Amino acid sequence: MIVEETNLSGCYLIKPRIFEDDRGFFMETFNDVAFEEKLGFKPIFVQDNQSTSGKGVLRGLHFQTGNHAQAKLVRVISGKVLDVVVDLRKNSKTYGNHYKTVLSEENNYQLYIPKDFAHGFLTLSEKAVFSYKCDAYYNKQSEGGIIYNDPDLDIDWGTLETEIILSDKDKALPLFKELVK
Repeated sequence: MIVEETNLSGCYLIKPRIFEDDRGFFMETFNDVAFEEKLGFKPIFVQDNQSTSGKGVLRGLHFQTGNHAQAKLVRVISGKVLDVVVDLRKNSKTYGNHYKTVLSEENNYQLYIPKDFAHGFLTLSEKAVFSYKCDAYYNKQSEGGIIYNDPDLDIDWGTLETEIILSDKDKALPLFKELVK
């Protein structure tokens, strides 16, 4: 695998080795020894999640707080999404900055997202199956979020032929500056 650190310290884009032949392809999606060798630490994932979304669905920007903060390893099984993370680590040089990349079934990239980051994605294809590993269990009382179109974060989500589709919960998320009060 090829590992590239993003503009946000501790957040990595992971490009797997893909072995193709006339039958299809094979790739290793996770190997804790290789992960530790390449990134210098060994996460212990305790929960796997998967979602399916239609074109224009935006999920996020979500995070877990305190003892339930989650590091994640995310990827797209089928389809294509614009994946976005925001650094919420108050002592970080990149606090409040974001990183975005396209994850798709074509590129098979994965993104490692450290604890204390907000995460969201916008489905660009007709349908996308999104998968992620978490190093802490989901805890409803520790969930938080930031509205996707926060003016201070200034995230360019691009344009679609369809409008963005949000859950009622995501429509009501606070602004970034309301989190830091």
